[in-house]
Amino acid sequence: MRPLLLTALVFLPLAALTAADWPQFRGPLGTGHAPGAAPPLEWSETKNIVWKTPIPYKGWSTPVVQGEVIWVTTATEDGKEFFALRLNRATGAVEQNLKLFTSDAPEPLGNTVNGYASPSPLIDGDLVFVHFGSYGTAALDARTGAEKWRRTDLPCRHYRGPGSSLAHFKDTVILTMDGVDVQYLIALDKQTGKTVWKTDRTTDFKDLGPDGQPQLEGDLRKAYTTPLMIEPKTGEPWFISIGAKATYGYDSATGKERWSALYDGFSNASSPVYSHGLAILNTGYGKANLHAYPVDDSTRGQLSVDQLAWDCLKRVPQRSTPVVINDLLFMFDDGGFASCLDVKTGEIKWSERLKGNFSGSPVVLADGTIIACTEQGGSHVLAPVAEKMTVLHTNTLETGMLAGPVAVGPELYLRTKAHLYRIETR
Repeated sequence: MRPLLLTALVFLPLAALTAADWPQFRGPLGTGHAPGAAPPLEWSETKNIVWKTPIPYKGWSTPVVQGEVIWVTTATEDGKEFFALRLNRATGAVEQNLKLFTSDAPEPLGNTVNGYASPSPLIDGDLVFVHFGSYGTAALDARTGAEKWRRTDLPCRHYRGPGSSLAHFKDTVILTMDGVDVQYLIALDKQTGKTVWKTDRTTDFKDLGPDGQPQLEGDLRKAYTTPLMIEPKTGEPWFISIGAKATYGYDSATGKERWSALYDGFSNASSPVYSHGLAILNTGYGKANLHAYPVDDSTRGQLSVDQLAWDCLKRVPQRSTPVVINDLLFMFDDGGFASCLDVKTGEIKWSERLKGNFSGSPVVLADGTIIACTEQGGSHVLAPVAEKMTVLHTNTLETGMLAGPVAVGPELYLRTKAHLYRIETR
């Protein structure tokens, strides 16, 4: 499992981080792995449910868990009001429902599965950071909900709603703002909210007219992805960030661009994967491909397709992020297919249909078991084997899931379209 441990725990204070915490999108490592997690593998509306709490309005963000509190975000369906909820971990009771931001004229979502509360929060010690794209970002006291700072001055036309979750490095929280008008990343000081650095994407979209304005308005410049932090063997940590038409490697401390890799995709939602020295990138809509480039902390400049270690064109998800277990990569696509690949070569070991459609990313438990949830309410529990797809259990809840599962110790948290569940052996 050593190749999986390339995203560093040092990005959260070690004193605050335990196997019973889920501090950010895709877990403590940012990889979908849940260290020490061993929740039940079977559940239903009447089995292994500790509590079930209605979550008002609409949101696809995953909750964050630390100590005795859970934080989750939501927004009205019209995008005019944005909320953060603090729940009691033991009882599921909503102890605070804070309206943080309002918008008189939110941009319509159009025909999309997205909403106005898709970015997941980040919790770090005494502070929880909540983010709704250009509609607002705030730092709150994780125990009391008292507001420490807010930013509402970061422009971005998300066009179909915000989607990128928060990342962080040491004393900064990093926002990804990939819209139809501007595309940039910005690091804010955790204690003050002040800008530490801001980096514009250098993508040449090749769509400017004689007046210097884009000729095609819409999806072709957008992305919804969350950066992945990498801890190299030497030097400063850096991160990978997928955008429309290009993926970049950036310095974590300065935001300086290190390298880039070009492609034709856009509206990317799947986050990057890094394993066995390979940056595995999802090119997004159009036709989703996986591109695997060998990169390390010495990589610089624009990468050529001649440098690809492998690429995969078959049944690649447009929204969910793959997970790597030892030498195997597992992915779950929008059409309901699960696939297993050799992570070093890209060879497809198997690809089989499951019931339902996948948007949320899967989680990997301590023993390697995979949980992948569907938009229809089904959850498939798979063994991580290369010989054939091995489904251990299929479980069903009332409504579907676009948020990813959260696994901490003996507990599993599932956010459906209407509720947040705590699942544990009873």
